[in-house]
Amino acid sequence: MRKLLVLGMLVLSLTMLCSPAHAGIFPDVVDATGQPLTSSTPVTKVVCSGSGCLRLLTYIEAESLAVAVDDMEVKRAKFDTRPYALAHPEFKKLPIFGEFRGHDNPELILSLEPQPEVIFKTYTSSMGYDPKELQLKTGIPVIVLDYGDLGENRQALFHSLRVMGRVTGKSQRAEEVIAFFESAIADLHKRTAHVAPSEQQSVFVGGIAFKGPHGFQSTEPGYPPFEFVNAKNLAVQDSAGKCLKHSDVAKEKIVEWDPDCLFVDLSTLRLGDKANGVAELKSDPAYQTLNAVKAGNVHGLLPYNWYTQNFGSILANAYFVGKVLYPALFSDVNPAEKADEIYTFLVGRPVFEKLNNSFDNLAFQPVPVN
Repeated sequence: MRKLLVLGMLVLSLTMLCSPAHAGIFPDVVDATGQPLTSSTPVTKVVCSGSGCLRLLTYIEAESLAVAVDDMEVKRAKFDTRPYALAHPEFKKLPIFGEFRGHDNPELILSLEPQPEVIFKTYTSSMGYDPKELQLKTGIPVIVLDYGDLGENRQALFHSLRVMGRVTGKSQRAEEVIAFFESAIADLHKRTAHVAPSEQQSVFVGGIAFKGPHGFQSTEPGYPPFEFVNAKNLAVQDSAGKCLKHSDVAKEKIVEWDPDCLFVDLSTLRLGDKANGVAELKSDPAYQTLNAVKAGNVHGLLPYNWYTQNFGSILANAYFVGKVLYPALFSDVNPAEKADEIYTFLVGRPVFEKLNNSFDNLAFQPVPVN
């Protein structure tokens, strides 16, 4: 009898563990206090806080679950360089739950109707409202995500996509997005893997945005499009052998490098007609001495950083850079069409034309600087 009782309890325990009430426990997903997130079904109402968070939700085709947005989506977007926002103007009609870069307002969140079931949050270590405090004040689980990148932190990005996918019931789509990124990067590497160092042109990209637009001296040593096509990025190291940060490079250094080919992140145009990086290349006597400027070998790129990294634009830029540097290896690529192929998959609509119109139609074109 005792053995039968133990066996019965074991069967009951297994039944409870396999019942719908327990089937929705999300493995490896914890809230801001470190507690496992439990639910019987995927959530249907969410809030995305912090730079890039809503972009990731859009990538996994769960954007309709957002019940509110930060004020970047409604008040601050005087000009839009974010493909996910261009593809989904409906975000502007949603209520606001706080300020951009993760500066949430718990009172606004508690006033939302309907209430979000979870809050996804990025960049919690560097800016915005403390996720633990936000969870305690709202009573809503806060899931912290590492935004990652397409370089050394690619796996962090992929993990965040998987977490979002599990919680929202979009795991299959998350895997499709991850496979899309991996396939595109592999294709870029494959096309250029056999380019000999002697055949590589030296390159520099200026005007990269960082918490707003910057002039031509702003660059990125680990600029992904250059890395994906094995380009010789002169900003990787300075003369002392130290890796440069994402900050302004001395103009004298750029002149000293005298790159074979120059690229301009067109977000710089938002500085105004006289202060932007293109205007600097046209008017500054030092820049006018550059051989790339003299030869008209200056090309416009889509914004790389705007409310953190635009992953779709990074891939689109990489295909264009490859086309400029190695035309024969990218003879089958039309950069504008490739960009829309990427945007259609990631954000649901082709938005290259809209994006390009915002930047004087200079994307993927020679930029007149002389």
